[in-house]
Amino acid sequence: RDIRGRIHRIRILIIGRANAGKTTVLQKVCGTTKQPEVFDASGNKVLDPFAVDRGLHDINNATVFKSNSGFIFHDSRGFESGGAQELEDVKSFISARSDSIELEEQIHAIWYCIPVDDDRPFIKAEIDFFSEGGTGIVPVIVLFTKFDAMDDKAFTELKRSGVCTADARLQAPGHAVGMFERDLKDKLYGMKYPPKSHVLLRDMNEPHASCNELIDSTANTMNNEVLKLLFISTQRSNIALCMKRAM
Repeated sequence: RDIRGRIHRIRILIIGRANAGKTTVLQKVCGTTKQPEVFDASGNKVLDPFAVDRGLHDINNATVFKSNSGFIFHDSRGFESGGAQELEDVKSFISARSDSIELEEQIHAIWYCIPVDDDRPFIKAEIDFFSEGGTGIVPVIVLFTKFDAMDDKAFTELKRSGVCTADARLQAPGHAVGMFERDLKDKLYGMKYPPKSHVLLRDMNEPHASCNELIDSTANTMNNEVLKLLFISTQRSNIALCMKRAM
């Protein structure tokens, strides 16, 4: 079956605040530490790629990494403000892409990054997005980024409950996951249009960090088998997942 005869690139919309670690995630997925190239809707190169980090560029711009050009990323602009217009722009973009008859022009997945180093992980932008309108057939995966920040909160909670310092340090990562399940998960999935799945991403600035869980989770949300196989093959570094899917 010639997958690439029908579609050659995977297109992903990434949403989140400017400090959500979006660029770091994309670099890990594409196996690079270099900055991406950004192109406008006409295919012209945008001269300030660092606008990606600031969340300033147009959602229609395409972000591509030379290390893996099989992915095209779109980044929502100014979504952290939680304004009605920003949400409407995102919904209009998703709708317009969904109407395309060309599979390659459609959005194949949405990655919504929510940093948990903030005291309020769910701000108005997140609540509105998961409460209004939905995304149709496009699967949404929530990326809880900077999850290592939860370890400090977990450590403090364990200490307050009487756990000694040494044990609290050892137990903190596991307890952080428990805190997420207790305080955040039900709230997210209780919204009108919850995501298909979520991943917890920690220590993404470390060289050993990978996005294997994100790749696996995204593949599992794709209903189109052609898309699923292309997505896996595009993520070249994730050989184990390709082998698992082939079994």
